[in-house]
Amino acid sequence: MADQTKIEWTDRTFNPWTGCTKISPGCDNCYAEAWSKRSGHVRWGNHPRKRTTEAYWRAPLAWQKAAPEFISTHGRRPRVFCASLADVFDNQVNPAWRLDLFELIRNTPDLDWQLLTKRPQNIAKMLPSDWGARGWPNVWLGFTAEDQMRFDQRKRFIASIPTAVWFVSYEPAIGALRIADDDPAPDWLIIGGESGANARPMKAEWVENALEDCRRRGIAPFFKQWGQFENNPLTGTCNLPKSELQRLDPYGKGGGLVDGTIVRQFPVQPKTSAA
Repeated sequence: MADQTKIEWTDRTFNPWTGCTKISPGCDNCYAEAWSKRSGHVRWGNHPRKRTTEAYWRAPLAWQKAAPEFISTHGRRPRVFCASLADVFDNQVNPAWRLDLFELIRNTPDLDWQLLTKRPQNIAKMLPSDWGARGWPNVWLGFTAEDQMRFDQRKRFIASIPTAVWFVSYEPAIGALRIADDDPAPDWLIIGGESGANARPMKAEWVENALEDCRRRGIAPFFKQWGQFENNPLTGTCNLPKSELQRLDPYGKGGGLVDGTIVRQFPVQPKTSAA
């Protein structure tokens, strides 16, 4: 639950509560479930979610106080991924907790909150009443789509729910995913292969096609990792020790280079603050 993170596309993580239930194939090897088993903090699945401590909830207020210096240094607001060990739009969560979370977000307008869900069908009914016609400027909404089926099931929400930034996490990429010319296009696409024990393979052509779709549709692409060196065109055929493979491509698990370059773009940051 630590706020510091190694996730390449954010600066901090915040978990207002922990616990979730698997709902699609992308959840099969969930790192958060593995964390729950190691930590004993919460039981995974259809069990009560566990709210984090009041002291922990005060951390974003400290980040808000420090934000002006961060913005001066980096030219952007700090990004906060919420929630890496849960789902903000989980219907098994106490609704009062979600209201408290949005109050915290309202009180931290100099933080960009990245809310990633596998349940975009719940977003509209769970947003705060003052969300407005354009959303809050410091909230990015995203959903996970691990393959074409999940993207096609969830893509309609991009056009139907207003937000400062819409993003899609194509991670773990366990099947092809194309964004067609007539699809609603997110502002940002994160792409990543699955890592760890029992990781499923990702094909290089899936990455190439997704990046081509981003170029064609004006979507900012963020290629996080190949997941396994076997997936990586640079290292997959190399019969070398892991240390040497990591030297060849040290960017992310299994490497993160695409044709020898880093592809890690971000969407344009909204300039105004939340109300």
